Amino acid sequence: MSELPSSAAIIVVGGGIVGTSVAYHLGQMGAGEVLLLEQGQLTSGSTWHAAGLVGQLRSSANITQMLGYSVALYDRLEAETGQATGWKRNGGLRLACNQERWTEVRRQATTAHSFGLEMHLLTPKEAQELWPLMTVDDVVGAAFLPTDGQASPSDIVRALATGARRGGVVIREGVGVQEILVEDGRVMGVVTGQGTVRCEKLVLCCGQWTRQLAKKVGVNVPLVPVQHQYMITEAIPGVTGSLPTLRDPDRLTYYKEEVGGLVMGGYEPNPLFWQMEVPDRFEFQLLESDWDHFEPIMELALGRVPALQTAGIKQLINGPESFTPDGNFILGEAPELRGLFVGAGFNAFGIASGGGAGMALAEWVKNGEPPYDLWPVDIRRFGRAQFDPDWVRTRTLEAYGKHYTIAWPSEEHETGRPLRRSPLYDRLKAQGACFGEKLGWERPNWFAGPGETPEDVYSYGRPNWFEAVGREHRACRERVVVIDQTSFAKFLLVGRDAERALSWICANDVTRPPGTLTYTQMLNAKGGIECDLTVARLAPDEFYITTGTGFATHDFDWIRRNIPDDADARLIDVTSGHAVFSLMGPRARDVLQALTRDDVGPEGFRFGRCRKIAVAGAPVLALRVTYVGELGWELHVPTEFAASLYEALMEAGAPYGIANAGYRAIETLRLEKGYRAWGSDIGPDHSPLMAGLGWAVKLKKNQPFLGREALAEQAARPLPRMLAGFTVDDPEIVLLGRETIYRDGERVGWLTSGGFGHTINKSIGYGYVRRPDEGVTTEFVLSGSYELEVASTRVPASVFLEPPYDPASARVKA
Repeated sequence: MSELPSSAAIIVVGGGIVGTSVAYHLGQMGAGEVLLLEQGQLTSGSTWHAAGLVGQLRSSANITQMLGYSVALYDRLEAETGQATGWKRNGGLRLACNQERWTEVRRQATTAHSFGLEMHLLTPKEAQELWPLMTVDDVVGAAFLPTDGQASPSDIVRALATGARRGGVVIREGVGVQEILVEDGRVMGVVTGQGTVRCEKLVLCCGQWTRQLAKKVGVNVPLVPVQHQYMITEAIPGVTGSLPTLRDPDRLTYYKEEVGGLVMGGYEPNPLFWQMEVPDRFEFQLLESDWDHFEPIMELALGRVPALQTAGIKQLINGPESFTPDGNFILGEAPELRGLFVGAGFNAFGIASGGGAGMALAEWVKNGEPPYDLWPVDIRRFGRAQFDPDWVRTRTLEAYGKHYTIAWPSEEHETGRPLRRSPLYDRLKAQGACFGEKLGWERPNWFAGPGETPEDVYSYGRPNWFEAVGREHRACRERVVVIDQTSFAKFLLVGRDAERALSWICANDVTRPPGTLTYTQMLNAKGGIECDLTVARLAPDEFYITTGTGFATHDFDWIRRNIPDDADARLIDVTSGHAVFSLMGPRARDVLQALTRDDVGPEGFRFGRCRKIAVAGAPVLALRVTYVGELGWELHVPTEFAASLYEALMEAGAPYGIANAGYRAIETLRLEKGYRAWGSDIGPDHSPLMAGLGWAVKLKKNQPFLGREALAEQAARPLPRMLAGFTVDDPEIVLLGRETIYRDGERVGWLTSGGFGHTINKSIGYGYVRRPDEGVTTEFVLSGSYELEVASTRVPASVFLEPPYDPASARVKA
């Protein structure tokens, strides 16, 4: 065996599809000395027993783009390396066997059109012509993606390894990583059975071993191994090499051709966990076949493919694979440790994702940032709630069991709850709250009235909470509401240089006196929006930062990483210390003034200000801000005062018709007011100028900030895209996001978010109008005739740039 080098710029641990793809792309990029270490042999983990189906469509445009890159890579890889890959573009079929599934499939077809992916809707007979072995008596319709396909996982890895070696990557098999070396919060190298190797960056692509290796250095990777079974048959008459892959989600099964026979597997609703600690040596091994557990899947398959009744069975594969709590894989640099990157948890679609995920992670490692917004798979989407491996196991098994169930709009997970609770949880539950969950927090989504049950009934039409949310919406517009937003992430930035640090990180001007509030974005070097939050200046050396619940880990990490090295500024997470109540509506001032001696009048407490006041005996940090488009305050109060403050607010508000409201009402209210949502309407791929937020950027001031140069360059020429709003006159049309935007018959983008405005009584959506070559202007956006494709049907739409509700913000500033 060749000796290990004493150092490398980058070490990749794991020789499966993802690790070899990362190494291949690092080699192609000329990233320096790259060493790939595999404790067994290449593919010996879970890659070798992967089924090898390659589908592309996901609910995220960028993840779809990533999977499309996999297809493009596999198209050329054999010719490039001379190594067979078993790759073929034989297309992919997806069946729908009831009307609700058919609605989902038609919406998926619209999503495909939005993202530029070819997808055709077929009749049952047309689907059967492509897949003659199946019965279609119960099929309502089908979708066909001609660019989907299948591959031989082991062959793909060998081809990637060949390409990696040609790119200068050193690959060593039979070398297990025992320890990770850390100094001053950075990765410095690894200890192996053959010696120590120093490195600048470390990439863990160890599949189901990743969690326990990362845990040794305090990095949390929330994944667990789950047993996944599929069957391989002998040759079956009529099965040809051109047979498309087939997914039959209503029967929980999938199929692909293999050597004239079929591979058939599925995602059962009662999956089997393997074990928390994976043995170090588990190479080219399988678990014992569990025919009893597989039998229900087999019965469902026999009803679709009768030929299976007489087919010979070669093998029932039972291989453990790593799955995650939300069904998405994990990429990115660990927030706990500089220089440690993760690519793991691929939820049985590692072959489909491997090419693109390897490319994206390699760029992330080399350049310090991903090639585009990867928030759906970013490791920083997790946090405290995913720290306990037993909780992760429970939630992951639920996610696995939902792999083929209908993906309902606004669907909530059910397991591992309740976990993080506001002091008001029991009170709100007693008042009819139906809770949702975000990063472990229980949050009131809506409140049931008399005769209503506080339980979600999901639908692609109007859901059962529609009228309840409408009541809360109108209460906010007409009277006053209290919204428990305790789950907000809250940070303090303190220190002598806090202003200098925050001024560099924020795109807006935070160098204002204490008592002021600043809405701002934080940008990357390309001018993309990494964070969207509120900064309250409490003192010359103290800032209070509030951001969304789900962004707690991400935003804390972004701020901390970008504090200048020479700055005396410390970031502290104070989320758990404060409850937050949003008091919103035209009578909010009346309620608040009844409980405090402080002047909260129009001049005494202006919009965009913050102040510590006494409210009903509680010390409150009051922020005059809104995300619903009405007069109001966020009341931040030490947790021990929360219950008393809430009771006082409800009592003082009774004469004004005060009501509880939830997060689904917030969404309808913010859509009418045109407020942006990070993760959908805005993100790292969008600049403030594209998003209509140029007013919140200090370009005209002589202040340097991260992303300034990119924004100045953008401002000098037409933008490639511009965020616009759309309404549909027919109130029965349901907009959810990802609907295709057509301008004068030409596809120009898709909706990033959608919902209903109960005040204007219309469906509302937002999306970017795109014209990359010539640029987009206000005149171009407003001059077109628009349609939206909704569930594969085009409907007329009206465009707007000014919000349809209170465009001058007179109510906000009252």
